[in-house]
Amino acid sequence: MLNDQYILLLHLFLTLYMTGLVWFVQIVHYPLMAKVGTSAFRSYQQAHTQRTTWVVAPPMLLELGSGSLLLYLHHSSAWHWTNMALLMLIWASTFLIQVPIHNRLLKDFSAVYHRRLVRTNWLRTIAWTLRALLLLYLLLD
Repeated sequence: MLNDQYILLLHLFLTLYMTGLVWFVQIVHYPLMAKVGTSAFRSYQQAHTQRTTWVVAPPMLLELGSGSLLLYLHHSSAWHWTNMALLMLIWASTFLIQVPIHNRLLKDFSAVYHRRLVRTNWLRTIAWTLRALLLLYLLLD
């Protein structure tokens, strides 16, 4: 069986990757969507959705798997339960909030939905940041 320290390192690496990515998306990528223009927005949004899936789906799935394994190995740890709760919050936000907004934006650009996307993505940005700090603490503890 893999040493749980290696699993923690893998999980931390994936979380740090996603944390950096979500901050880039929050500060740079999502706000710049408003500059695309309404005539090109639909094709831009389609390309964005397809390309983003390849960048986020594999690490998110691996992050979920490694986090679940850590929770299984440390089922009595409040830190690991907190990590998993924040990860479930991220997944819920992604599929219940951000994906539906992206799907709405696939129809055409809407300033209201764009603002909602930027605003609601703060939930994931903060949750991933908290998880990164928590996992760094666990590694150094």
